[in-house]
Amino acid sequence: MATHTTGMQRTTAGGGTAVTGWTVFAAIMMIFGGIMSIFEGIAAIAQDDVFVTTRNFTFQWSLTGWGWLHLVLGILVTLAGLAVLKGATWARVVGITLAGLSMLANFAWLPWYPFWAITLIIVDGFVIWALSARTGSDAAA
Repeated sequence: MATHTTGMQRTTAGGGTAVTGWTVFAAIMMIFGGIMSIFEGIAAIAQDDVFVTTRNFTFQWSLTGWGWLHLVLGILVTLAGLAVLKGATWARVVGITLAGLSMLANFAWLPWYPFWAITLIIVDGFVIWALSARTGSDAAA
């Protein structure tokens, strides 16, 4: 069975695509970050008194509104992570875009749940780096 290596993806003679290296790392981190955002959104929608609200913050949106934003964004990030794991080439660009949007949403979320928001900002930063980094055989091309 002949294989042809292209960047961080390996195409086999059967036509399937297997992702390797940093792409697998990014996909797993996207799925993890997306699921965390889903839980974050559910918690904000279900029970507003779980979170501490700060007065006079620039982003004056209701906690339920933030919950819906994080829920939808978490679902999209998780689905994009699954697409990256399956080797879809369009999913890398979508993944970078969604991770950037998630990073911005979590930055604005800092007053309500700082530890969780900082954790997801770091995860999104690693996802963006891993999806856009050119390392190993990809850098030689």
